[in-house]
This record gives sequence, structure tokens and C-alpha cells, in this order.
Amino acid sequence: MAVRAAVPGDAPRMAELAERKREQYGRHAPVFHRPRPGMRASHAAFLASLVEDADRHVSLVHEADDGHVDGFLVAALRPAPPVYDPGGLTALVDDFVVEHADLWAFVGRRLLERAIHAAASRGAVQTVVVCGPHDQPKRAMLLDSGHVVASEWFTKPFAG
Repeated sequence: MAVRAAVPGDAPRMAELAERKREQYGRHAPVFHRPRPGMRASHAAFLASLVEDADRHVSLVHEADDGHVDGFLVAALRPAPPVYDPGGLTALVDDFVVEHADLWAFVGRRLLERAIHAAASRGAVQTVVVCGPHDQPKRAMLLDSGHVVASEWFTKPFAG
């Protein structure tokens, strides 16, 4: 099993994995995570654009021994908001998915460790990783790897 740099040809598989994760998250917050028609194709194109923008993104996939991509991570290298000064760039990790919950402890952690190393070598000093409160396997891996909960978002759909 290996972590490698993603290539644009990985984007359809990445979008497929992300769609599964959105379905899971949609059960928890159906309005916030409501899919748009045709979103898998548009998300694949978006992910391919991030993979190609290697100056501002770290894009990785994990391949099982048979070459099957079973996880991916995209970290956007960004300055912190102007009210904060962490001392360098932030690696914002929003697109971060593994195929099965039991893969977070190994595959997810390997992807995250490799992304942190790549981001740090490019001036990042911290990660900010998006994780739903109901996503316990991912959350456990993040806490086990030294991450802390810095903030959570609360949403409420408007009636009508």
C-alpha cells in the first residue's frame, strides 16, 4: 500500500469516494450537504483542477496493493485569516475521504501525515481539518494524531 501524489486521472475516483462521504454526512445534516444534480462530474472537474494547481494544493491518494484507490486528501495552502497569525501558511484539509470507516486509523493517518510533511516543507505551520461531529472514526484518528477541536459550525435550515 502506498501514498502517492494524485494525478488528474484520479479525480473521477476521488469524486466517487467524496460522493459516498456526502451521502453519509447528508444523513446528519441534509440541507447543508444536499447534493446538486450532476455534482459528481462537476466535483471531479473541480478536484482535477486542484490536483493540477500543485503550487497551492497538496493532493494525495492512497493505493491498496492491487492499485485500487481507497482514500484521498487535498490540502489547500492558504494564509490564515487576517485576525490570526499562526506564523505561516495553513493547510486547509476539506476533501479527505477513505473508502471504509475502518481505514481511517491506517490509510487516513498515512495520508494526513504525508500531507503535513509536504505542507510543512512549503511553509505551512498548521493543519485545519474539516470533520463532522458524527464522523467518529475520522474524529478519533484526528485526535489520536494530535489534532484538537478548535471550532465547530452549527447550522439550522430556515423553515419555508
